[in-house]
Formats: sequence, structure tokens, C-alpha cells
Amino acid sequence: MKKLLLLLLAAGLQQCHPATVVRNSPKDLTIAFGSCNRHDLPQPLWDDIAAQKPNVWIWLGDNIYGDTDDMTVLRRKYDAQLNQPAYRQFRQQVPTIIGTWDDHDYGRNDGDKTYPFKKQTQQAALDFLQEPADSPRRRQEGIYAAYEYAVGRRKVKVLLLDDRYFQDTLYRDAQKVYHPNTTGDVLGAAQWQWLEQQLRTSTADAHIIGSGIQFLPQQHVYEKWSNFPAARQRLLRLLADTRAKGVLLISGDRHIGEISKASVPGVAYPVYEVTSSGLTHPATNNAGEPNELRVGPLVNEKHYGLFRFSEQQGQLFVTATLKGEDEKVFYTQEIELQK
Repeated sequence: MKKLLLLLLAAGLQQCHPATVVRNSPKDLTIAFGSCNRHDLPQPLWDDIAAQKPNVWIWLGDNIYGDTDDMTVLRRKYDAQLNQPAYRQFRQQVPTIIGTWDDHDYGRNDGDKTYPFKKQTQQAALDFLQEPADSPRRRQEGIYAAYEYAVGRRKVKVLLLDDRYFQDTLYRDAQKVYHPNTTGDVLGAAQWQWLEQQLRTSTADAHIIGSGIQFLPQQHVYEKWSNFPAARQRLLRLLADTRAKGVLLISGDRHIGEISKASVPGVAYPVYEVTSSGLTHPATNNAGEPNELRVGPLVNEKHYGLFRFSEQQGQLFVTATLKGEDEKVFYTQEIELQK
């Protein structure tokens, strides 16, 4: 038991929901993340990700392709992923694994708040994430959660959103193009209140906000926050109103990787979004699509995302990278965090 406690302390984990417990940490923190993962396809990246020695792995949704109303089938797929040999070894190598979901692991493609089995799929998802039986996530509606990690004397807060449980309905035409729901919501009243409270009361020096679907890009025709323009604007305004330091957005869903950069009114620094989506089946046919906010390339090979935080002379620095097999680096971005 004493050894277990020491290992937990060394991991530097601090889950902010429901309580704050500060633990010691080295001056470096590595957070890896990704999405779009089929349990029945080859998964060549786990050993590559483990080689980066991440302190934390974040699932960003479509962690399996459940796509079923049958909870027996859904749990069988989750079990297959948990027991996938490379991922099973990965779980032994990485101290902390957290995550949220998107539509396919929620239970239905393009699933929204009308999905009738969301209470059941929430418990299945939390079982997969090995959430404790007494966790508040077991009792609340939706799987949003907050965590904090120390980097020397600095702190990084991770806020994982639930973009499915409360999402209003989108209309999709015969050409499979989504039409904006101009008054529609993504998060729901309780989650908005939670998010605002997390940002307003935060003492963190950087904030990672994760969602299954993309926050910033507006030009492509697929699922994205800009299909709900009022909700997207509310989110960006919240970043300004709460004066949250060092916001970094992360997302999945798209089967591509890219980094977007936007100037947000009222925010004193550029906001970056790292989309990492394609652990097992990237959109290799997507050689390019419009995104005026993109910096660097569009990545259409298997990949994952990586943040490396470091404290240097009392300041917090971060490098964002999209990486693939055999240490292949698709793009690296040095990001200056607000002091």
C-alpha cells in the first residue's frame, strides 16, 4: 500500500472534481492525446506513444466504434479494446489515463441529447476509463470532468467537455452537409455553469479544454462547434470574461490532425487548437480542406498529439507536436503561454 501511494504521488495527479489535493511534481509534464480508434483494426501507435513517457493520456472520443443500442455489444467492444495487447501494455506504462467521448462511443453516429440510452452508455464509458465507483462522474448527467497537474510550482488544468449528452439536434441534408442550428446548444445549462466556475476559480497557469468535435475551424462541412454558432461564441466569450490563462484547445473526430490558431476578442494571447484524430484509420484521401486558421500541415496519416510542458525560471512553457509511427514528426509548434 505504501508503494502504491508513493507511485500516485509521483504521478502528480490532482483530480479537481470534487476535491483539490496538491501533490509534488517534477518540472516537466507530458500529456499525450488522440481519438478515432477502432478496436478491430491494427493499433500500431501505442508503443510509440509510450516511448514519449507521457504522464497523462487523454482519450478525445470515438475511443471505440460502439454504434449500437445494445449495451452487451457496446461493453464487448470496450472489453476488446481494454484487452488489446498493445493497449493493455500501454496502460501499465502510463501513470494516468483520462478521457471524454464523442458520438461513436456515445452509442450512435451523430448522437445528440435525444439518444435514449445515454445513461447506460455513460456508465460503460466510465467503466472503460476505470472511473472509481464513488466518482461524481457516476452520478452526474454527462461525463465532463476537471483535473489538475503540477509542473514544478506551476499548474495545468485539464477540462474535458461532454459534447453529446446535452447537444441539440443538427439537420443534415441529402448531400450529408450539416446545416447550422443558430440557436442550438452543445453543453447544457449545468455543464456551462460548471465550466464557468472551473475557469473563474482556477489558479492554474494553463488550461487544456478538450472536446470531441472541433472548436475553432469553421469552413469544413462536417461536425464542429461552429454548427452551433451561439454556443461557439459563448465559449470564446467565456475565455475572455474569466481571463483564463494559457488556454489550449484539443479535439478529435475528423480523422485528420491539424493545429489552428485564432485571435479571440478580449483574450490577450492567441488561442491554439490541436486536433488529433486518426489513431487507427485516418482520412488518407483528405489531401487538403479549407481552414483559414490552420498553421502547419493537414495530417492524414496515423498520429497522436503531444504537449510537453516545462517550468523554466519560474515560467511555464509548452510545445505542441503531432507525431506518428517511428518518431515521425508531422509538425511542432512552440506556444507562448500567458504569464
